[in-house]
Amino acid sequence: MIFKKYTLTRLQIIAAGFISCCFISLSVLPVAAQQDDILALERSGKAFTSVVKKAGPAVVYISVEKTVKGGKQLEDLFGGDPLLKRFFGEQFEQYQRQQPRRQAPRQEGAGSGFIIAEDGLILTNNHVVEDADSIKVKLADKREFTATVVGTDPQSDVALIKIDAKNLPTLPLGDSNALEVGEWVIAIGSPFELSQSVTVGVVSAKGRNRIGINDYENFIQTDAAINPGNSGGPLLNIKGQAIGINTAIFSRTGGSMGIGFAIPINMAKSIEEQLRSNGKVVRGWLGLIIQDMDDGLAQSFGVSKTEGVLVSEVTPGSPAEKAGFKQGDVVFALNGAPLTDVSDLRNRIAMTAPGTSVTLDIMRDGDRQQMSVLIAEQPSDFSESAKIKLKMQSGSLLDKLGLTLQDLTSDLAAQFGYSSGQGVIVTEVEAGSPAESVGIEPGQLIEEANQVRVHSLTELKEALKKGKNPKQVLLRVRTGEYSKYVALKYGM
Repeated sequence: MIFKKYTLTRLQIIAAGFISCCFISLSVLPVAAQQDDILALERSGKAFTSVVKKAGPAVVYISVEKTVKGGKQLEDLFGGDPLLKRFFGEQFEQYQRQQPRRQAPRQEGAGSGFIIAEDGLILTNNHVVEDADSIKVKLADKREFTATVVGTDPQSDVALIKIDAKNLPTLPLGDSNALEVGEWVIAIGSPFELSQSVTVGVVSAKGRNRIGINDYENFIQTDAAINPGNSGGPLLNIKGQAIGINTAIFSRTGGSMGIGFAIPINMAKSIEEQLRSNGKVVRGWLGLIIQDMDDGLAQSFGVSKTEGVLVSEVTPGSPAEKAGFKQGDVVFALNGAPLTDVSDLRNRIAMTAPGTSVTLDIMRDGDRQQMSVLIAEQPSDFSESAKIKLKMQSGSLLDKLGLTLQDLTSDLAAQFGYSSGQGVIVTEVEAGSPAESVGIEPGQLIEEANQVRVHSLTELKEALKKGKNPKQVLLRVRTGEYSKYVALKYGM
C-alpha cells in the first residue's frame, strides 16, 4: 500500500504541473515518498510500543526449584520428554553435566507466565512448574511472590498458578480462531532470564500437530523469536490480546531458528476454566482408533479424495461401539464441520463435554450416513494406554530397542527439515534402552537398517528381519545434514 500511495502522489504532482504550467523539480519526489515511508514505519513502531506498554505489566518471570533424585536431571525436571531439551537449550544441559550424581541436587528452572485475573491467577506451561518444590513469581514492577499450583494439564502442557495479591494488571484473552496466517504477533517473556524481552514476527502457520511435544497439539507456528525462558509467556496480536501461550521451539542450537510454537488461547481458555473450577481437566472420549487417509487408502475404501479419517479399531465397551461404529468406517465431519485429519477429530472430541450428543458423517461400504453418539468421560489411564498401544503396533523388536517410530509425513518433514519419505522418524526413546545408550533422540531420522535403505515403517520392519546378528541391529541415523551408523545390542 505504501508503494501504491507513492505512485499516485507522483502522478498527481506531474498532472498538476502540466495544468498550471509550473515547473516542479522531480528530484523532490523521492524525498517526499521517503518521508511518507518513514511516517508509516513510525506509526507501525508506535503501534507495537503501545501494545507492549499495556501488556508488559501483566507478564511475569517464573523461577522454580525441585529436588532431582537422579537420572537425567533435565528430563526429570521438565516432564521426562527429551524433545523439551530443544526448548531449554545449552545452559540447562551444561548445568546438568556439572551436577554431582552421588546426591540429590537442588535444580533450578525458569520460564514465563501472564496474569489473567486481578487476584493473581497466572497462565503458564505445565513443563515450567511440574513437580516443582517451590515456585517464585517476579512481576514487572520487581515485586516477588511465592506461587501455588491451582491445577496442571500435562496432556496439553497448560498450567494455572496463583499468587496472593490484589488489583494486579491483567492481560485480555483474544480469539485464536480468528487469527490468520501472516498476521503480526508479539512475544513477551524472559528468554535466558532476561525479563520483559519483546520480539515481533508473524503467524507462520496454524493447526500444527504431530510435533511430538504434547498429547493434544494444535499449535500456532510463529517466526517471532522465542528462546529458552519464553516458555509459558504470551503470544499477542496487534490488539494486545493473548492469542497463544509460547510453548516450544524447533532448534538445532538451543536458540531461535524462526520456528516457534504456541498453544492457541481458545484451547487454553477451556482448560483454564476447568482447572480453576475443578483443579483438573475432564475430556470427552469416543473410543475410536483412527488414522489419516492417503491415496492408497482412499482408493481402497472408495473415497474420491484423501478426506476424512479412517477407523482402524473400535474400543470394546466404548461410546463408539455402543453407537455401532465399525472398522473401515470413514469419518468426514463432526456436527457438520469437515475434519482435516486425525488430530482435528481427536482434539475436538477431547474438548467436548462428557454427556454431549454429537453427530458424525461417515461412509460405510460406499454409502454415506450419519451416526449419533453420546460422548463419555475419557478414562484416567487413557494417555498411558495409548502409548502402550502405539508401542505394541511398533513391533516387539522395536520394543526391545526402546524405539517408537512413525512414517515421515509431509508435515513432520517440513518441521524437522527433511524430505517426505526420506526415512522413519523417531518419536520416543525409552529411558535406559539400547537406543538411548547410543544417543538416539526424538526428531532424528532412521534411513537404513542392517544396511538396507528404508523409506517407511513397513520397509524398516522388513529390514530388521534380515539382520545377520540376532542380538544386534545396525542403523544409520540422520540429524539434520549429518548421519552416522549406530549398533544397538539387545537380548544380552
